[in-house]
Amino acid sequence: MTTRADVEDFLYREAMLLDEWRLDEWFALFEKGGRFEVPTTDNKGWDSSTAGYFVSDDYDLIRARVKRLKSRMAHAENPHSRTHRMVSNVVILERGEETVWVAANFVIHRYRDGGTYAYVGRYEHVLLVTEEGLRFRVRRAVPVMESMDPGARLSFIL
Repeated sequence: MTTRADVEDFLYREAMLLDEWRLDEWFALFEKGGRFEVPTTDNKGWDSSTAGYFVSDDYDLIRARVKRLKSRMAHAENPHSRTHRMVSNVVILERGEETVWVAANFVIHRYRDGGTYAYVGRYEHVLLVTEEGLRFRVRRAVPVMESMDPGARLSFIL
């Protein structure tokens, strides 16, 4: 049985990979067919018809996003931002036969172009339990800020 400590270790490792810009290793945390979503701040739940999305990537788009962020084509992230992520309040909401639904809070401090920006939100993930460890089936980062400061664009992975 997957424990909260297992989920915390997975999420803390993911935060480290993103902060260290180890994007290929981060992408390997997704199951084939996985999704990455960042709903807009008017989000009202899991029904995609109730709100827009800053990011709504299927597996192939996640791969393309990683490739672009690592290239010189991602002008907004060349050189890439420095980030410091904090993940807390990890809760297992539901266990299925092969999945675990989890929630957590995050604060990401981003340093870019002489500015400092804070992104606050919650994670709502569906994790697949495999013999190799946990994998993202759905990775959802839900911003809870009412607005973003000028310059606080979402050109990095939230």
